[in-house]
Amino acid sequence: MFVDMLGTLTVRAEDGSDITPSAGKPRQVLATLAASPGQVVTVDTLVEELWGEQPVRSAATTIQTYVMQLRRLIAGTTTGSRAERSARAKDVLQTCHTGYRLAVEPTVVDLTRFLERAESGRRAADLGDDAGAAEILRDALDLWRGPVLIDVNTGPVLRLETTRMDEHRLTVLETCIDAEIRLGRHTGLLAELTTLCGRHPMHEGLAARLMLALHRSGRSSEAMRVFATLRRHLVDELAIEPSAPVQRLHSGILDGDPALDLPDAAVAA
Repeated sequence: MFVDMLGTLTVRAEDGSDITPSAGKPRQVLATLAASPGQVVTVDTLVEELWGEQPVRSAATTIQTYVMQLRRLIAGTTTGSRAERSARAKDVLQTCHTGYRLAVEPTVVDLTRFLERAESGRRAADLGDDAGAAEILRDALDLWRGPVLIDVNTGPVLRLETTRMDEHRLTVLETCIDAEIRLGRHTGLLAELTTLCGRHPMHEGLAARLMLALHRSGRSSEAMRVFATLRRHLVDELAIEPSAPVQRLHSGILDGDPALDLPDAAVAA
């Protein structure tokens, strides 16, 4: 079984057939379990996800019903007698003392593969291997097909998870962009960075990266406009000025600081 969460929720059997549940609550249960593959998710956690602070009286029994529905979907993709298919489904979606566990290899979930590749890319960047880091991190980011669980009606548990993953994706993207800027790929990043700054108008790190990329592309006047736009948003909405590092970058661009130029090694590469 394979579970994709980085976009729409998609569940595929070993033969590639789609076994994604269509009903809302079973989708939530499966997504919550898939967010922690191989780990026990307590009944209390599932109750919180499905009903928040106002659980139904028969919450635990209702969850059992949803689990049975999921097991039927899993069993339908296996061969053998009805009893054998049921047993295999229970091996995959296990009942434990305090809850349930999706007993699969973690890497069958795209979220896990993203996290593993992101960590590998971060290590490469820490070792100074910018080319390797950029390749690995782009490979990780390519797993995303849209916002996490975009077609799942998430409750409090999954909302926290989706927020965490969105933030992690942005951090990975920043690390990747930093590596690519060091490699001299600034011009090719302009469109992506412009879009990101439009989506995150008060994100100083993204604005700074766009400013530097524009400056190195010979478009310093546009870099100044990026700073002015960032400052306007920060002052108008938060009543604060841009941070000292961003202001130093702004001053460096204005002064033509050679320290902001592309290193010779990157030019040669």
